[in-house]
Amino acid sequence: MTDTAAASARVPVRLLVCDDHVVVRAGLRALLDSAPGIEVVGEAGTGEEALALTARLTPDVVLMDLQLGDGIDGVETTRRLTTAPGTAPHVLVLTTYDTDADITRAIEAGATGYLLKAERPEELFAAIHAAAQGRTALSAPVASRVMANLRSPRPSLTDRERDILAQLARGLGNREIARALFISEATVKTHLRRIYDKLGVDTRAGAVAVAKEQRLLP
Repeated sequence: MTDTAAASARVPVRLLVCDDHVVVRAGLRALLDSAPGIEVVGEAGTGEEALALTARLTPDVVLMDLQLGDGIDGVETTRRLTTAPGTAPHVLVLTTYDTDADITRAIEAGATGYLLKAERPEELFAAIHAAAQGRTALSAPVASRVMANLRSPRPSLTDRERDILAQLARGLGNREIARALFISEATVKTHLRRIYDKLGVDTRAGAVAVAKEQRLLP
């Protein structure tokens, strides 16, 4: 029996699609409706909607975009889905974003796989079936980045340190960063010292340069 036939013979994978673009969701729905062994049980346009529908529909896999407009993003939605009480769905990221920061955040949040929207339909179908079984599925460019990072690990920054680093890259001063992130200037300075230590620099410009070189910025 071929893989396709075997997939058709099994109970279909129950799939929830989460993407904030209506046209993209419609295209995915049309594509996935033709896929063997996959049943689209719902569509969500926001992270909050994905959480609510998952609780009600109990899909096996949630196909998750990272950028979801207003509200919580795909990474935070993934984190909440995978840490929810009871039987959590597997989350397969499907996005156009392939920066190291995006990949790392998604995987750390609990994503089972990470695919780029440029993948061929057959690769997407196979990844959905793999995710339903708890197996990792990565696009080739994503797998290459993961392997490169394993060979040459990047500094481990906290989410707050990444936030501050992103504000640094925008050219903001300590007071402006404090206002933007709703924290005190003293807290900003403390985080900056830690960032400098982790990146092995002693200036703001040096921190931004290393962050860009090591793809630490979103």
